[in-house]
Amino acid sequence: MDAAELGTTLVHEHVLVDFVGADKVSRQRYDADEAFRAVLPHLLAVKERGARALVECTPAWLGRDPALLRRLSEASGLHIVTNTGYYGAGQDKYLPGHAFDESAERLAERWTAAWRDGIEGSGIRPGFIKTGVDPGPLSAVDRKLIVAAALCHRQTGLRIHCHTGDGRAAMDILALLAEQRVPPSAYVWVHAQNEKDRALHLRAAAAGAWIELDGVGEESLDAHVAAVVDLSLKGHLKRVLVSQDAGWYHVGEAGGGRFRPFTLLFDGFVPALRRTGLAEADVRTLLVDNPARALGLPA
Repeated sequence: MDAAELGTTLVHEHVLVDFVGADKVSRQRYDADEAFRAVLPHLLAVKERGARALVECTPAWLGRDPALLRRLSEASGLHIVTNTGYYGAGQDKYLPGHAFDESAERLAERWTAAWRDGIEGSGIRPGFIKTGVDPGPLSAVDRKLIVAAALCHRQTGLRIHCHTGDGRAAMDILALLAEQRVPPSAYVWVHAQNEKDRALHLRAAAAGAWIELDGVGEESLDAHVAAVVDLSLKGHLKRVLVSQDAGWYHVGEAGGGRFRPFTLLFDGFVPALRRTGLAEADVRTLLVDNPARALGLPA
C-alpha cells in the first residue's frame, strides 16, 4: 500500500519477543493462539483511539512472526508493518551464526530476497530494515550489519531503522552510510532518547536523519515532551518520530508476562504536547505525516 494511506501510526512497538537467543529461538516455544488472544485486545484499544497502523519492530531471530502479525492485523483492522534485517545489539546474542561468517553482500541478498519474494514464503513483505548495534565505536560485526543494511536500502529503498546504543554509534553510522553513498534520510536513529546530549540529536536531524523518540512511558513522558518541543523549536519537527516501544508478549513467561498497553501515547503524551502549545498540525506531523514519509519508498 501507499505509505500516505497509513494514517495515524505508532512507529515502534512490539507484539511478541523472545529473548532466549538466536541459537535457541523457535516458534515451538510459544502457543501462537494464546499470544493472539493476549495481544488482540491491546490492538483494538489503540485502534479505538484513532491509530490506523502499527510498526512492529521485532526482528528475525528475536521472535518475529509474520503469520501471527497477519492474523492480528486482519482481526484488529490495523495495518501492521514488519521488517527484514538482523539485530546486533545485546552483545550479538540475537545474531544467527551465519551473520558472523557471511559477507555484508550476502546478508544484504538475504534481506533483499525477503522484500522481493516475501518473508519465509509467507508472501508478507517487509516495510523497513531493522537492525541494531551496541554503543560505539562500532564493532566489526556491527559495521558489517550497517553496510549490509546500506546495500539492501540501495536495492529496495527500505529505510534503515537501527537500535543505536549511543550517540557515538549514531555518528559512526552516519559516517559509514556516507561511505556507502546512502543519504542520512535513510537512517532512523532508534532509541535516540537514550542519548542525553541533545546536540547530537540536532546534529543528526540537521544532516537529515530521523530522530526516533520511542520510549514514551509514564516515567519518561515529560522528558519525551521536552525533547519533541526542543527539536520543534530548532526547526526539526519534520525529522522526529515518536512511539512507546510497548507491548511485548514475552515468550517463556506465563501468559506472555506483563504486556504494556499501546495507549499512553494517546491518553497521556499527545495531551501533554498540546498543553505546551504544540498546534494540531504539529501533532499530525508527528503521528501521520512523518511516519508516512519515513516508511514511504523513494519515487
